[in-house]
Amino acid sequence: MNAPLTHNSADFGESQVGLTAALISELGLTDVIVEKIYEAMQSTGTTFVEAAGQLGILKPGEIEQALRRIQADRQPNEAGMIETAIRRIASDRQVVLRQGERVAPGPNLILAHDPDNPRSERLRALRTELLLLNESARGANIVAVLSPGAGEGRSQLCAELAISFAQLGRRTLLVDADMRKPQQQVLFGSANQHGLSQCIAHNEKPYFHPVAGLPFMHLLTSGPIPPNPLELLSDGRFSNLLTEWRNSYEFIVLDTPPVAQCADGLAVATMAARALVLSRAQHTTYKSTRALLRRLASTQSRLLGAVINHF
Repeated sequence: MNAPLTHNSADFGESQVGLTAALISELGLTDVIVEKIYEAMQSTGTTFVEAAGQLGILKPGEIEQALRRIQADRQPNEAGMIETAIRRIASDRQVVLRQGERVAPGPNLILAHDPDNPRSERLRALRTELLLLNESARGANIVAVLSPGAGEGRSQLCAELAISFAQLGRRTLLVDADMRKPQQQVLFGSANQHGLSQCIAHNEKPYFHPVAGLPFMHLLTSGPIPPNPLELLSDGRFSNLLTEWRNSYEFIVLDTPPVAQCADGLAVATMAARALVLSRAQHTTYKSTRALLRRLASTQSRLLGAVINHF
């Protein structure tokens, strides 16, 4: 289990999407039904609720009852935000989801289970630094997390960073862009039959996994390992997906493969335009970190900072 993080800066706002995911889960809507609602929304220009009503899937008053049940399960600070959503969701025409199975943070994701742990404190401090750099530009802030080699805790940091943003009520998407040795499905106990690789290769709609206890967070796993991950991550379709997700989320955290082993992470950093570099104390060499930073500079991705992992 990881010990606390240290970090240093290097120049280093109700959630419609999260709520709709909870609503779909509360009502027990299957992927087939959600797909039908999506198609009706697209063809008629109606809202999620209106399209479901026109199809006879939802009865009058059923939405409000489900929302109240969801609200009852939330903490007091979340309940106020859900009250706002109850008033606004009927007019929202942008919320479209293809929901995967509900997943839960595994025991290694300390922040989700032990908020008083020293590591949790340092993760929140890192989150604060990143929030201070929150750009005012329209759309989500995207962060690609890079590290030189394997075994440095990159996937865990990605997951816990996403959890930390979601705990603030920020709409957050965690994407496993490591199509070589993906780990997010392990950390969250998720299946990995559908994921990012299929979204890009076959132009499929992504399956977003809602995360238990974190109504503002979704997980997109890597999907089946493809024969050409670098080509997929350099494809314009990946860039288009990021552009689409910017409109639905406030923070997007991208996990990547080790840069010393392949160039995938650099391709992701190029698309994200913002990168956070991770190294492990008494494990990562100065030479490998320096090589990563030199290669990262060629991507014109903004370096947000560096994190040193201790475990």
